[in-house]
Amino acid sequence: MLQALQTIVNWGAPVILPIIIAIFAMILGAGFKKSFVAGLTVGIGFIGLNLVTGLLGDTLGKAAQVMVKRFGLSLVTLDIGWPAASAISYGTILGISAIPIGIAIDIFLLLFGLTKTLNIDIWNFWHAAFVGGLVYGMSNSFPLAVFSMVAYQVMLYFLGDLSAPVLNKYYGFPNITFPHGTSAPGYLVALPLNWVFDRIPGFNKLKANPETIQKKFGILGETSVMGLIIGLVVGILAGYDVGKVLNLGVQTAAIMVLLPKMVSVLMEGLTPVSDAANDFIKKRFPGRELYIGMDSALAVGDQAVLAVSLLMIPLTLLLAVILPGNKTIPFGDFSTIPFAVCLMVPVFGGNIVRSVVGGVIYMTSILYVTSWMAPLVTKMAEAASFNIGHATSITSLIEGGLWSTFLFVWGAKYLPWIITGAILIVSLIGLYFLNKRKAVKES
Repeated sequence: MLQALQTIVNWGAPVILPIIIAIFAMILGAGFKKSFVAGLTVGIGFIGLNLVTGLLGDTLGKAAQVMVKRFGLSLVTLDIGWPAASAISYGTILGISAIPIGIAIDIFLLLFGLTKTLNIDIWNFWHAAFVGGLVYGMSNSFPLAVFSMVAYQVMLYFLGDLSAPVLNKYYGFPNITFPHGTSAPGYLVALPLNWVFDRIPGFNKLKANPETIQKKFGILGETSVMGLIIGLVVGILAGYDVGKVLNLGVQTAAIMVLLPKMVSVLMEGLTPVSDAANDFIKKRFPGRELYIGMDSALAVGDQAVLAVSLLMIPLTLLLAVILPGNKTIPFGDFSTIPFAVCLMVPVFGGNIVRSVVGGVIYMTSILYVTSWMAPLVTKMAEAASFNIGHATSITSLIEGGLWSTFLFVWGAKYLPWIITGAILIVSLIGLYFLNKRKAVKES
């Protein structure tokens, strides 16, 4: 069974996600034609998103790398990015078991009314597999690694339920949430930061959402022009010639325009599924609300998220250079930065300045954690027979540097079972107060 799962996982998200969505839509009564077209449309939108985010890494990310080399800087640990990290995560029996574990947990929580999230983003269970692999590498305990995957996924369902009302209001997505390993932790980081920002005189009055910026700066505030300017500046700092600078500027502007359009294609495919799910729940479970757990790729096309992400690429490189003790050279995960900040931006109300400041604080912690995590990631890659080429030390900037990953791995080293158990208990209590207790009050 695990071999069959491994084969299916190797097909990748652009294939798995449409199949799951089509099957799910038919179960909900959407009909074969509508379900098939919905799944196919989501697959097309997902491929489009990957192409555009890939362009982000290949253009702006590459220019940032050239900029580092130009100034004679050297860092010893290579960021391999999420595609390699996901392949490493699913490269063992422990890793592939994250899928049946994740599905079982979701069904259990739904049956007992402890979550509103029906997670159909099965491919992204690799985040739990990644954490489990690191815990195993730290503790050499298979049971603790499995227990960590269980606690980690329960935590993500809690974060999905917790963030859903804010995300639905900001993005306008009906009954959709993001229990996504890369994005959900950022939501919890943004909450206390926003509380602090609200209490800083002057800063708390600063309005800097895309609409306000467009009004104040005219054409310079247009998202495409902002992308052009960011691309031109990075190209100049990289020492590109005039032609390359102009090309980078136009390509960055294209990313700002194309990414929202790809998200709209994804939403076109998800709309009939969301409608069918709502009808299904209303008929069979009157009064009960259901969120569809999706890949946070749906959120990265927002104008504020894009603007913050483009600014964070050169800022992340600058942080990597100036932070004492950092060993990580950002590279593979440049295109993942939008996923790290996309659930922070709604908390900040789309305020670009707040989001960039919050992003810098968050990325500072990520760089330090991912540098500490590098030996384990390298060890896990070797255990999965993953070819790391000429690199002697590798890491995954975004996934390997998140506070959520750090908690589980640090706990496995210093307080095995205790930290993991505490996370599980806190998450379950949080889910109870969000769902069961609220349902009792409403009745």
